[in-house]
Amino acid sequence: MTGTDGPRWWFESGAVSLDFAYTGEVDGGRVQQEQFGRPDDLGAWLAARFDGIDAHVDDRALADALLLRSAIGAAARTVSRNTAPDADAIDTINLFAATPDIPPSLEGGRRRAGATRVQARQALSTIARDAVRILGAHPDRIRECSGEDCDLLYYDESRSGSRRWCAMQRCGNRAKVRAHRARARTARTGHTGRAPDGSA
Repeated sequence: MTGTDGPRWWFESGAVSLDFAYTGEVDGGRVQQEQFGRPDDLGAWLAARFDGIDAHVDDRALADALLLRSAIGAAARTVSRNTAPDADAIDTINLFAATPDIPPSLEGGRRRAGATRVQARQALSTIARDAVRILGAHPDRIRECSGEDCDLLYYDESRSGSRRWCAMQRCGNRAKVRAHRARARTARTGHTGRAPDGSA
């Protein structure tokens, strides 16, 4: 991800549904570059994440994707602030999750069951089901970054549940630098709040 205030850095959202939400703006948060300007953009994004998908996407599939994306972003944002998601967002996610998703399969067989190509609508269903998983079972692990002036959302997959930053190399390091500078100031001024020469 490229921020407006620095070079490209790696942001791991922790869930494919949040990755999907961050292909555009997430519910009034930090504005991201729109990645789905055309149906082909959506097809390429899905093809990079789902094996065997038919990357040919039409305008209807793009409209569906944008609808689902908006609902996931809105629901995740409200849940991260300990507020119940809007019923319309929940209904949209549930609607997509109720359609056929990408079925699991084992490698090594002699025959392929079902269609030879996965359709975009199946990928959207899989993304919606991932959103149901994180929003329903683990809402407390959907959080906003603790960095100053950063509102990126992530799903905390850590065993301890102690993740605080969108990325350690970005907001985490910034927080460490600020803490180091604060300790250095304290060491210079002592506990009196005055510099060594007695000035304020």
